[in-house]
Amino acid sequence: MIHPTAIVSSHAELGANVSVGPYSTIGDEVIVHDEVEIAGHVVIEGPSEIGRGTRLFPFASVGQAPQDLKFAGERTRLLIGERNVIREYVTMHRGTAGGGGVTTIGHDNLFMAQAHIAHDCHIGSHNIFANGATLAGHVAVGEQAMIGAYSGVHQFCRVGNYAFIGGFSVVVKDALPYARSVGNHARCYGANTLGLRRQGFSAETIRRIQHAFYLLLAAKLNTTQALERIKAEMAGAPEIDYLVQFIEQSPRGVVK
Repeated sequence: MIHPTAIVSSHAELGANVSVGPYSTIGDEVIVHDEVEIAGHVVIEGPSEIGRGTRLFPFASVGQAPQDLKFAGERTRLLIGERNVIREYVTMHRGTAGGGGVTTIGHDNLFMAQAHIAHDCHIGSHNIFANGATLAGHVAVGEQAMIGAYSGVHQFCRVGNYAFIGGFSVVVKDALPYARSVGNHARCYGANTLGLRRQGFSAETIRRIQHAFYLLLAAKLNTTQALERIKAEMAGAPEIDYLVQFIEQSPRGVVK
């Protein structure tokens, strides 16, 4: 199901039930798995791999060379998982040799129009990137995060699981999991309780997370003291252990 105006390289590999719309271009060393839908005017360059069931809307551009002045044409990759929705004008770039050589996207993510994923980013699964959400290079995003419209995440930052970043925010440190981070520069406003309820967290789990954020943000403790209290009071709960580990392993510090 390839439109006659599409240009598909003879060195590309297309799986079963792939559709390619008018005027789309698929370059060398592109692997498109089964049941991928590529609309008109999409550009895919390689080396890149598009997972099963992914949908690319008009004017999306994925697999282009990174916007990094150190890039010298070395062979790097973009790997996109299954069932992602990549809307209009989304851009995703390959990795760089200095950043590991690969940009990775997990499964079941929604990238709304004009979102940008820069080189060497690593995105988990079930995340939502609103219109114009932008990741600089080397950003890591966990699972079930929501990154608001026209927000920007600084290079080498991390976004934790179930994090919510409000629209038009500028994130220059690691965005805490389970939390609402909003503003320029972003500040943390505690647990994202509404989002956690929607994701099926129990009332007891949400209560523990809320108490952890009270200790971190409002109890007049420094971060080390707050973490000691959290571990003393709630160690062993998986969500709390993950929150503590995320903070302790942060190379840039976290949004507070």
